[in-house]
Amino acid sequence: MPNIFISGLINIETTVQVECFPIDYTPVRYPFFGVRSTVAGVGYNVARALSTLGNQVRLAALVGNDLPGAMVAAQLRADALPGEFVLPRLAATPQSAILFDPSGRRQINTDLKDIQEQEYPPTLFEQAIEGCALAVLCNINFSRALLARARQRGLPIATDVHAISDLEDVYNRDFMAAADILFMSHERLPCAPEDWVRAVQSRFATPICVVGVGGAGALLGVHADGFLGRVPAVQTRPIVNTIGAGDALFAAFVHGYAATGNPYEALRRAITFASYKIGATGAAEGFLSAAELDALHAANKHEQEE
Repeated sequence: MPNIFISGLINIETTVQVECFPIDYTPVRYPFFGVRSTVAGVGYNVARALSTLGNQVRLAALVGNDLPGAMVAAQLRADALPGEFVLPRLAATPQSAILFDPSGRRQINTDLKDIQEQEYPPTLFEQAIEGCALAVLCNINFSRALLARARQRGLPIATDVHAISDLEDVYNRDFMAAADILFMSHERLPCAPEDWVRAVQSRFATPICVVGVGGAGALLGVHADGFLGRVPAVQTRPIVNTIGAGDALFAAFVHGYAATGNPYEALRRAITFASYKIGATGAAEGFLSAAELDALHAANKHEQEE
């Protein structure tokens, strides 16, 4: 497997199970085993998924020199993920609180602390990316300066801009323009996903675009082939929480594409991977190994081909 560089957010994620949305007010609740705090964040989720699939990863991130930061360091060691490029330079480690109901719907509340005002040291980035074949640059601010450096090295760039709604979005435009592999969510698109991908590829000539469309699967656009089509979802086990589904889809696609160069099969397998992942509670839980993915994908392949 090729070495993959990842730059992205790590945070402490607290999940809280609720009965339904909207939430009725009550002064106290006792959801036994319904409140959990774990290490998550897009950068960590993608790194852990790729590592579970058998890839060698280099993870660059910023955390605080605090108790949550120590929790991150301990979790990286427990997961055998390299932590030398995860730097304790923030005023406090970012945190999120996620409410989720029995159907898997969720509300995410993210506190980024001061991470959006910080930069990642360029010399450490150069050390971290040495020998890597692909750069996953998540759309956190400290990744922005790394886009040009990855480009200078001739590395393919994969990024996920999540819930996007404007081609000229000031925050995400740099990431969209630099991406060779661009993932997005359908949730805030101003038009049909197909029209959106056509507009993105016309504006940026993006080689590969993927739009996650929730329970309907994903839309794939391959610029060189003139291909634009949907891959349906599969159900591999009951849904518990949809948090992290997009990160899982993204990571598994990067894994498959880096290994084979085939975006079509990579997306079909990524959909199987993400389907299984949402049977777990936390954003960084429920990942399959490569062998487990092979077996489950083979068992469910007919659903995507119908």
